[in-house]
Amino acid sequence: MKILFFDDFKLGVLKGDMVVDVSQVVRDIPHTGPHNLISGLIERFADYRAALEQAAARGSGVAVSKVRIRPPLPRPVNIDCMAVNYMEDGTRKEPAPINAFHKSPSGVIGDGDTMVLPDVPASLFEGEAEMALVIGKRACNVRAADAMDYIFGYTNFIDGSARGLMPPCNTFYQMKSRDTFAPMGPCIVTADEIGDPHRLQIRLWVNGELKQNFNTSDMAHRIPRCIEWVTSIHALEPGDVLATGTNHRGLSGFQDGDLIELETEGLGRLHVRVRDDLKRTWSRETRLDRQQKGLEGLTPQLSGKYAPARS
Repeated sequence: MKILFFDDFKLGVLKGDMVVDVSQVVRDIPHTGPHNLISGLIERFADYRAALEQAAARGSGVAVSKVRIRPPLPRPVNIDCMAVNYMEDGTRKEPAPINAFHKSPSGVIGDGDTMVLPDVPASLFEGEAEMALVIGKRACNVRAADAMDYIFGYTNFIDGSARGLMPPCNTFYQMKSRDTFAPMGPCIVTADEIGDPHRLQIRLWVNGELKQNFNTSDMAHRIPRCIEWVTSIHALEPGDVLATGTNHRGLSGFQDGDLIELETEGLGRLHVRVRDDLKRTWSRETRLDRQQKGLEGLTPQLSGKYAPARS
């Protein structure tokens, strides 16, 4: 099942290019807003699934192109992101030590929304294409052997980053937790629709140009190990998000006016715009382009506020 929010956060089930309003089915779930309506549904999904399927089958729906799609998880309790979790097409000799970071739920935006680049002296703004899993039940000290049973579903996720902020020892919080830096969606695809999450192609386009193109089979630490490790540190709740990392070689700078499209096989396509009121510019090269040219470091800023002075 493909579940989403649309318009004024009505709950919908996606059928092809149509969305069926199923909000009446879940009206008795205690909630104060869409954020705990969806987490409440996830927690009670076994009790509501049949009714949702029946409502989706009976409803005629409305074309997705006629509605505003909203974030499928408007405010998760936790967003955890795995760090350096790909073998980078075999260019890493061994997996990096398992690691993750916390990302602010205030960064969540959905399909059709805008990522806003802040007025800070970042060297470069990037967005990392990732597949994220959605937790289905409270997970604490989960064994890897049991971990897949804790997954409710999957969604597309972009990990926005403001690179190169100072001081060097104070990076992840100010780099990763900016408002609008956690686009996700357009929907949650329940786990039963994804045969093997370790065999999915992930693609990201910038203005129609393919930049990232990799497979989840290249993960350094597989999903069960990620869940085991994260839940050994803190519990995950129903509706929490665990993003599984990216292959960095195709990363390129985001800048004003960009249309970003992310598609993980089976999860639909997420569209977001980029706005930079400062109109800063960077070359369109990827990290791989720079490596192949023998260049070190991030793509330098070409123009706008904070651009390095040229001699």
